[in-house]
Amino acid sequence: MNLKKLIFGSTESGSARGNAYQDSIQAWLPIKNIIGGVIVTKDSRFVKILEVLPVNIYLKSATDRQAIIENFAAYLKIAPDNLQLEVRTLPADTVAYVERMKARLVEEDNERCREMIEDNIREIGEGVANDALRHRFFLVFQYEERMKAKQPTVQAIVRRLNEEADTARRYLDACELEVLEPGFADDFALNLLYEIINKNTGRRVKLPEGVFDMTTAVHGIYEE
Repeated sequence: MNLKKLIFGSTESGSARGNAYQDSIQAWLPIKNIIGGVIVTKDSRFVKILEVLPVNIYLKSATDRQAIIENFAAYLKIAPDNLQLEVRTLPADTVAYVERMKARLVEEDNERCREMIEDNIREIGEGVANDALRHRFFLVFQYEERMKAKQPTVQAIVRRLNEEADTARRYLDACELEVLEPGFADDFALNLLYEIINKNTGRRVKLPEGVFDMTTAVHGIYEE
């Protein structure tokens, strides 16, 4: 099961659509809300998605490789039962790369280094990397009964899932894997869902800053 099927695979019955217009996106989309970086589905599942930056284990020494394997095995022993590892393969984001190089160019004092950066910007800008691919890696899990939130409330379940996320970060850090911790977890989840639904448009049109607050206000979802 891939990431899209995990989130969007549920089939909503007519009674579960509430006041959504027939054949509208709201009626089809099985997402009820995003709270504290946790996706809440209409069939009452709570799903947490973590993005992980990979490490090339084959560049490590034999001792380091063994340590990484042992630490990852230790995490799997205490990880959620239905943990999924997902990979998204996408065209390389050359625009973002060029912007990063331009920012470094401004800060670079060495003239030779500046020439190298400018040459790199020209090559990428001319489309040398148009056929390149990039990969995004995710850990996906959902709330399970054995996690035992302190209270049977939405907020308590969200806190419990975020505790599981913190546990994953600690264990994977020992594996030399960085789990991204976005400043605005709700925006991260919303952007990811947007990119999954709109594969082509999502590459060209980025969601504006603060879009989560705008969409929640429009659709009548507010913080309690």
